[in-house]
Amino acid sequence: MSATRVFVARLAGCAVFDPAGDRVGKVRDVLVVYRKNDPPRVVGLIVEIPGKRRVFVSIGRVTSIGGGQIITTGLINLRRFEQRGGEVRVIAEMLGRKVVFNDGSGQATIEDVAIEEREPGEWEVDQLFVRRPKGASPFTKGQSAYVTWREVREFTAKGEAQSAEQLIATYSELKPADLANTLLDLPPQRRQEVAAELPDDRLADVLEEMPESDQVEILAKLGDDRAADVLDHMSPDDAADLIAQLPEERGEHLLELMEPEEADDVRFLLSYGPDTAGGLMTTEPIIVSADATVAEGLALIRRHDLPPALGAAVCVTLPPYEPPTGRFLGIVHFQRMLRYPPHERLGTLIDQGLEPVRADTSAAEVSRILASYDLVSVPVVDEKHRLVGVVTIDDVLDYLLPDDWRSHPEETEVGRRAAARAQLTTGSIPIPHGRRAGDGTR
Repeated sequence: MSATRVFVARLAGCAVFDPAGDRVGKVRDVLVVYRKNDPPRVVGLIVEIPGKRRVFVSIGRVTSIGGGQIITTGLINLRRFEQRGGEVRVIAEMLGRKVVFNDGSGQATIEDVAIEEREPGEWEVDQLFVRRPKGASPFTKGQSAYVTWREVREFTAKGEAQSAEQLIATYSELKPADLANTLLDLPPQRRQEVAAELPDDRLADVLEEMPESDQVEILAKLGDDRAADVLDHMSPDDAADLIAQLPEERGEHLLELMEPEEADDVRFLLSYGPDTAGGLMTTEPIIVSADATVAEGLALIRRHDLPPALGAAVCVTLPPYEPPTGRFLGIVHFQRMLRYPPHERLGTLIDQGLEPVRADTSAAEVSRILASYDLVSVPVVDEKHRLVGVVTIDDVLDYLLPDDWRSHPEETEVGRRAAARAQLTTGSIPIPHGRRAGDGTR
C-alpha cells in the first residue's frame, strides 16, 4: 500500500481506478464492522459507478490508497450495495456520534475517523479525531484531540438525535442529485437527522431530485413551519408536484404558511392537470420587454441561480412582465443574442417560427414539439395569449421517465448501458449473490 493510515472524510469523492488506469467510480463511504474487544474492522468501500449505482468493493480488492485516488484489482461486483446487519458506514453513521472518554474527562463528538492497514488487505479503525463541547465563549470551538478507539466509548442519550453536522460538511461539495442519492442510501432515521440539519435552500434542492414518495416521507416528518420554508425555496412546479401528493388538508395548511407570492404560483400551477403543459411548466422564465437590449438579456441569463434550461432563451411580452403577462410576443434564443451587438433591441430578434402552446395542451404533444424542433423550452400561453410559463426539457423528462428512475437506474435503458460500460471498463463480470469464503466479495 502507498499509505498505511488515511482519514475517511478525505476519501469521500476520491476516484477509483482499475490497474489499467481506467476510472471505475468514486468513493462514497467506508464500511466497517464492530468487534467485541478490538477496534472496528474495515470490510470495504461503497463506490458509486456510472448510472449513479452504489456497489461494494471489498477492502481486499484495494491495492493502493494515496494521492486522492484508489487503485483496485479491477474485479468489481456490479450488484447494487445493500447494507447488512452489523455493518456501519463511517461517514453516514459514525461521524457526529458522541463518545465518552474512559478516563472520565468528559464527552466529545467524532469529526473524522482514521483507518490503518495492519497487514496486507487488513484495515481497521486506528484513531478518532474528536472535538470536545464548546467553552463558555460562543465564538470559540471546543478543543480537538486525536484518540484511539480504546480511549473512548460511544454514547448517545436516550431520545437524542445523532448530530449530522459533520456528515453535511463532508458532503458539502456534492451536487443536489448526488446528495439526494446519498440520503436515499441512508437508514431512515439517519436520513431524517440529516434532512433536519440541512439548510432550507439545500434541502429544497435535494428534495427536487428525489422521487415523490421520498419527498413526501421527509416532508411529513418536518414541522409545518419548516416544511413551508423548504417549499418556499423549491421551484414552483416542483413544489406544486409535491403538495399534490400530500393530503388535501395538510397541503392547504402548508400553502397558507408559505410566502404569499410563492403560494400564489403554486396554487396557479395546481389548477392545471398534471399531464398538460400547464401542469408541467415553470412560472419563472426570463421575461423582458421588446425594448430591452441584447446586453440586458445576457445579463439576466448570467444569473448563477438560473437553471440552464431557463437560460436558453428569454421571453418577450407586453407589460406586465409577471405571469400571466401582457400579450406574448415571442422568444429570443441566447445563441442569437450572441450574434448581435449589445445595443440591439430584443424585439427585432424574436424567433418568428416558434409558436407557443396553450396551457391545456397535452404533455405528449409538448414532448413531440420539443423533439421535433430540437428545443430546450417552449412557451405556454393562456386563452388570451398571455405568457403563463414555459415547459423545459427537464420538465418533460421528469414526466416521461419511470417514477423510480432516480432510485433504480439499472432498470432503465440508460442504467443498463451505464452498467455495461462499467463492466467492460473494469473487465469484470457479475458475481453470484452472497459473500464467497476467502475472497471478500458480496
